[in-house]
Amino acid sequence: MPASRRPKAPVAKKAAKATRRPAKPGDAGKSKSSDDVVSRLLAALEFIARAEAPVTAADMAAGLAVPRATAYRLFARLEQERVVVPEPGGRGFAAGERLSDLAMATLANATRHGARHRVLQSLVDEVGETCNLTTLVGGDVVYLDRVETHWPLRMHLSRGSRVPAHCTATGKLLLSLLPERAMEEIVRAAPLRRTSERTITDPNKLIAELARIRAEGVGIDNEEFAAGMVAVAVPVLDRHRRAVAALAVHAPVVRLSLKAARRHIPALRKAAAALSELLS
Repeated sequence: MPASRRPKAPVAKKAAKATRRPAKPGDAGKSKSSDDVVSRLLAALEFIARAEAPVTAADMAAGLAVPRATAYRLFARLEQERVVVPEPGGRGFAAGERLSDLAMATLANATRHGARHRVLQSLVDEVGETCNLTTLVGGDVVYLDRVETHWPLRMHLSRGSRVPAHCTATGKLLLSLLPERAMEEIVRAAPLRRTSERTITDPNKLIAELARIRAEGVGIDNEEFAAGMVAVAVPVLDRHRRAVAALAVHAPVVRLSLKAARRHIPALRKAAAALSELLS
């Protein structure tokens, strides 16, 4: 038979269907269950972060409206991940190293960092001395941002640096604004290492100093961190009116006396209010 008259091969009329795994009855439940776990963990983190005292399973169960057994499981997982740490004597759980580091990193790398830095730069232009923004992590203060003065005589501390809280203006201020019990526990547990001749190393004297600072709302470093350096600090509040950071000006005493540094408190408070707006 001529090639032109050979019958054509039949053309397949139906395309092969893509294989699809049939949905199982439990799939939707698994997705919902995973969402519930994530939501509960986030709610637990927020609950712990906002608490002014160690949180117990009973506290969390009541606050989040979950069974106490669920609260115990949440604590067990968060402790395993170093997000929370148990308080001595079984008095509950407090924020751990990982949660504190996360909070600090969030503040340090906020999307509004540029605007925040401009506030500090404007403050430095006004007062003529180095200004810094710090937050409290355990017994240390961590530098979130800093703008240096143009003067050659100054102390160099980069963003992310840690310094002791008990002998710095911002550290003492943030300690003083903690709940009294938490403040005393940190002070009595800290080594209170001497860094200058004026460092307060007696816990009772430091607690009395913190009470005075709390009443005034202004932190003072009178050559306590480093000989010849003074500083004044004010709090930076979040939308819940809690002190989440502190803003300070510091300088060599040969250029700026403590009395003169106090004259910058109104400028510091104005800048702190602007920074609070950026955090809200």
